[in-house]
Amino acid sequence: MRKIVFFIIVVALSSLNANSQNSKKVFSYLDVFDLEYVSDPQISPNGEWVVYRRMGFDIMKDKSKGNLWMIRANGTNHQKLTSREVSESSARWSPTGDRIVFKSNTDEGSEIYLYWVNTGKVAKISQLPFSPSSLIWSPSGNQIAFTMHVPEKPPVAAKMPEKPKGAKWAESPRITDRLKHEADGKGYIKPGHQHIFVISSEGGAARQITSGNYNHRGSLSWSPQGNNIYFSGNRIDDWEYDFRNSEVYSVNVQSGIIKTLTNNIGPDYSPKISSDGKYIAYLGFKDKVQTHQTTYLNIMSADGSNKKVISDKLDRSISSFKWDAKSKGLFVSYDDKGNTKISYINLSGKLTKLADNLGGTSIGRPYAGGSFSVSNEDKIAFTISRPEYPSELAILNSKAVKKITNLNKDLLDYRILGKVEEIWYKSSFDKRDIQGWVVYPPNYNASKKHPLIVENHGGPILNYGDRFSAEIQLYAAADYIVFYPNPRGSTSYGEEFANLLYNNYPGEDYNDVMDGVDELIKKGIAYEDQLFVTGGSAGGIMTAWIIGKNNRFEAAVVAKPVINWISKTLVADNYFGYANSRYPGQPWENFETYWKFSPLSLVGNIETPTMVMVGMNDLRTPPSEAKQLYHALKLRKIETVLVEIPGAGHGIAAKPSNLITKVANTLAWFEKYKKEN
Repeated sequence: MRKIVFFIIVVALSSLNANSQNSKKVFSYLDVFDLEYVSDPQISPNGEWVVYRRMGFDIMKDKSKGNLWMIRANGTNHQKLTSREVSESSARWSPTGDRIVFKSNTDEGSEIYLYWVNTGKVAKISQLPFSPSSLIWSPSGNQIAFTMHVPEKPPVAAKMPEKPKGAKWAESPRITDRLKHEADGKGYIKPGHQHIFVISSEGGAARQITSGNYNHRGSLSWSPQGNNIYFSGNRIDDWEYDFRNSEVYSVNVQSGIIKTLTNNIGPDYSPKISSDGKYIAYLGFKDKVQTHQTTYLNIMSADGSNKKVISDKLDRSISSFKWDAKSKGLFVSYDDKGNTKISYINLSGKLTKLADNLGGTSIGRPYAGGSFSVSNEDKIAFTISRPEYPSELAILNSKAVKKITNLNKDLLDYRILGKVEEIWYKSSFDKRDIQGWVVYPPNYNASKKHPLIVENHGGPILNYGDRFSAEIQLYAAADYIVFYPNPRGSTSYGEEFANLLYNNYPGEDYNDVMDGVDELIKKGIAYEDQLFVTGGSAGGIMTAWIIGKNNRFEAAVVAKPVINWISKTLVADNYFGYANSRYPGQPWENFETYWKFSPLSLVGNIETPTMVMVGMNDLRTPPSEAKQLYHALKLRKIETVLVEIPGAGHGIAAKPSNLITKVANTLAWFEKYKKEN
């Protein structure tokens, strides 16, 4: 009898499990709007609470949204910080943990707000002409420092005749004499400079403490006595053209006297003073003028003396850091082989890894990102992400990691995601080890010939990794295997590996991508007659380069590419940032090299049906680049279409509907050329 009952229970449980699996769906387009993720977690000084920005998407307004939430470090008492339903960000605890400063939208723009922990009351304490950034408390808690734009008049003030009453004339022209006067995603930058201000934590007038026609931006750090603020900037006369350089400075809060603390040829930035006031830590490197350079963690005495590098034993760029409570060392984050780590480094440079999977907050594609903060007892709150979920909140305490939020449980518990698998293979060019990832369809059948999409990452000095990606999961849900590699030029494998593209881009990174495709074919995962390729930005360059080099792919989608380095360089918003390190000389000095590395030089070889996609407001890889490829293919009568996305900048996926548009159009193009099994 017992055996019969046991058998019935087993059958029932199996049936329930099967029904549970059958009730799950694959990830779909509208699921993008339901995704949420953790951003900017800030742990309280006593380590008991964490305030963070809870990010999501508004399906009616088609944009991201973010409000501040609180949760105990043990995972209980999860609650919204305020009852306000407007954008809130940049939360920072007061030194005693009794208040939280943050910035939030108003009808007039972004302002500074305070939240009192004991009472839950909220008050606006500023009335600013422009949005504040880099909020930070003074050690006593009686002041808050921040940076803000200070406008200037345009360089030419033409005297126009007075227009008749009621006349509707054209808008006034934009007049600039600046090298950097626009930025992708922001558009035209109004004339002026970024300066440092202080405001009483009880509200009142904001007081500007820096001066001069220089930018003072980035993170700020108060001295323990509260008399100085440390910051980075470039205050040399030729700062506009010496754009890779920056130094660490101090400014006296009362007198406004500025002292220069570093004089390195290259960027020195993000200064943070130790709690005992003895040392300043900062990031930087000596500029060797090359494609990629490792960013090191440096320390110096508070007066700028005794400078030394402490992370030189780690061939990885430090992306962020925090001092420990006793000023004996620092917690640091860095990318290593496509995964972001948190480690501890002492003042002698000894490194101890503490945690993996510091999570990206870019849900579109699997890029690096995320952040962490540290309590007075060295408890760490950080964003954590895996391929199965966007960034959540985790606590690191005594080397033990505990994930304390599950924002997407109500969605992802009922979705089948594609399995992500790491792969390593050898480059046919020089036998280097190359890393990539393979994502299988949710209902993968090894006996079936699933088509393969190669997804090339942007940058090119960036990396993909084992992180959540809505775009790649949507490709997998459409029954494609997705391969995304980190070819040479990718970060997180050391300076030498990333710098292989110096004066050589695109170069053998093409071989690295194709070697990965061949490896998957060899393993029986991919098939020669079922290959598709795409990528955006530098990934768009690589995609165009690939189809100019071979005709192995059934179809391609080239998104927001550079097609012609000669035409791109002097119109892009960021050209000056690599003007001396991508190719020797300027375009008018070295026409042959710029042309040799332009995918347009290979357009006569292309036979692959190609969709070209670009945001119509893209200032990074302007629409004229995409149109050159499209028109060239049309003139050659190669199958092609041009997809122009209204209102989109370089970050096409900034609006969730545009992320969906990008994926849906890519899949629709591939479906036209997919062979049936």
